[in-house]
Amino acid sequence: MVTIGIVGAGLRGRLFAEALKEQPDVTVVGFAEPSAKVAEDARAATGLPVTGSHPELLEAFDPDAVIVATPDFAHRQIAVDVAESGKHLLIEKPVATTLDDAHAIAAAVHHAGVRCLVGFENRWNPHVVQAKTAMASLGRPITASATLSNSFFVPTTMLSWAAQSSPAWFLMPHTLDLVLWLTGRKPVSVSAVGSRGVLARRGIDTWDVVHALVAFDDGSTATLSSAWTLPDAGDGIVDFRFQVIGTEGSVTADLSHQGLTVVSDKYRSAWPVSGRIGRSQVGPAVWMVQNFAAGLVDGGDLGPDIDHGVLVTQIICAIEDSISTGQTVQLTTPTD
Repeated sequence: MVTIGIVGAGLRGRLFAEALKEQPDVTVVGFAEPSAKVAEDARAATGLPVTGSHPELLEAFDPDAVIVATPDFAHRQIAVDVAESGKHLLIEKPVATTLDDAHAIAAAVHHAGVRCLVGFENRWNPHVVQAKTAMASLGRPITASATLSNSFFVPTTMLSWAAQSSPAWFLMPHTLDLVLWLTGRKPVSVSAVGSRGVLARRGIDTWDVVHALVAFDDGSTATLSSAWTLPDAGDGIVDFRFQVIGTEGSVTADLSHQGLTVVSDKYRSAWPVSGRIGRSQVGPAVWMVQNFAAGLVDGGDLGPDIDHGVLVTQIICAIEDSISTGQTVQLTTPTD
């Protein structure tokens, strides 16, 4: 039996708890959550106990593993403490929003010898999995593009901490991971531009839109775009599309649409591959956390590890540097 604690009892933390409810040989022992209101909501929704902090969670329940489902900027201390206590980890993407934090977490994970999955959930998205399979028939990758954007609802209503994040931090880790996984290429440089002001006038001082060009060691490229300024009257809160073009073919996906459109008070796309079907939770995040738990039980592969998480944080930091300086930023790795 594997026991798992969850730090962060908001929407994602509760989703993970629900996804693991019927998982064989797995027990979620409880949450850590400093907000009294969020903690009470989690108790009512899940019936699980909630402590006020992650040290209390570790002391009270001594779980085998911990899921870190806190805001992106708040991962470092939790992840380091959990790793140093010898617990395995699932850390939501991005692993951290500074390179210092990312390296500190990685050092703790490696020193403790614990297992760590960074939550790039699209590795479990059926569309992306099929695209990965298709890559074998496309020849050498020439270029890729990915757009992942949200409507105003996400930074203005869904996230209380949007001013401490950005489209680059909240959205681009997904598309970066997707392109890196599909192409298998090594990134060597980043050029980026962004604009801001629209969200700032709504009291959220962060980037409205970020565009990045990533160059790879074989001469191929990828363009990434993310915005937090889609109209709320549109067809949904997410616009997610990608394409990879190779020497022998291409693969294209629109993850914003899964063949279902609803027209009532407004036109919007719906996502059948999410939520609940019958007795089961479904969707990439659900399958990711279930695979994590199953891998802890049987020793199997967990998915993208801490070093890959550090690489993604490094690239996002380079994107921010490029926006600030107007210059192309060269990427380095520990072996360079």
